[in-house]
Amino acid sequence: ALQSQLLSNDGQNPLMKKVFDIHLAFLKNGQSEAALKHVFASLRAFISKFPAAFFKGRVTMCAALCYEILKCCTSKISSTRNEASALLYLLMRNNFEFTKRKTFLRTHLQIIIAVSQLIADVALSGGTRFQDSLLIINNFANSDRPMKATAFPSEVKDLTKRIRTVLMATAQMKEHEKDPEMLVDLQYSLAKSYASTPELRKTWLDSMAKIHVKNGDFSEAAMCYVHVAALVAEFLHRKSKWVLFGRHKGEDAGVV
Repeated sequence: ALQSQLLSNDGQNPLMKKVFDIHLAFLKNGQSEAALKHVFASLRAFISKFPAAFFKGRVTMCAALCYEILKCCTSKISSTRNEASALLYLLMRNNFEFTKRKTFLRTHLQIIIAVSQLIADVALSGGTRFQDSLLIINNFANSDRPMKATAFPSEVKDLTKRIRTVLMATAQMKEHEKDPEMLVDLQYSLAKSYASTPELRKTWLDSMAKIHVKNGDFSEAAMCYVHVAALVAEFLHRKSKWVLFGRHKGEDAGVV
C-alpha cells in the first residue's frame, strides 16, 4: 500500500517528496565516510525502484539529486567521489533504460544545468577532483558491456565533453573578470553554444544580464531579459502544441 502511494501520479506526490527529501538531506548535511556509503547505496536502490519519479513528469527530483551528487563529485575523500560518480552514472543509465534505450536527455540536461548553477553559487571547487570524477564516469560507460552496442557510451562522452567546455569557459571568465566587455563576450559565446537547449541558454543570458546591471549597462541587461522572455514564450508555445497533439504535460525529457 505504501509503495502504491509513493508511485501515485508517477511519484509526483507529497509522500514521495518527503521520503526523497530525507534521502537528500543526508547528502546536503555532512556525514561520515562510512555513513555516506550507506546513503549512496540507499539512493541507488531508490532510483532503481522509483524511476518514473525521476524520469517522468516534473524534473524537480532529478534536478535536485544531480545538484547534490555533483557537489559530492568534488569531495576531498576519494571514496565519496567514487560513490558519487557511480551514482551519477546509474542515474544516467537508468534514464537511458527508462526511455527504452533511446536517450538520457533529461539527466544530461539537468547535469549541465547543475554544473552551471554550482559555478554561479561558487560551490564547484576542487576542479582537478571534479575532472577525476568525470573520468570515472567515462570509464564506467566504456566498460559497461550491455551498453556497448547502444549509443549510450558516446552520449556519456558527449556529456562530459560539454561539462569540460563549460568549465574551460568559466576559467576564461575568471581570467577576464576585470574586463567587462571580454567577460560578456565569453558569456554570449557560451549562451550561443546552447541555442538548441533553451534552459541552458536562459541560464547564461541571466548571468550576462547580472554583469550588465553590475556595470550599469541597463539597456544591455534589458536586451538579455527580452531574449529570455522570447525563449520562455517559444517554449510555452511549443508545449501548448504538444498538448494539442495528445502529448502529456512534462512527457518530454527536457521539460522543466
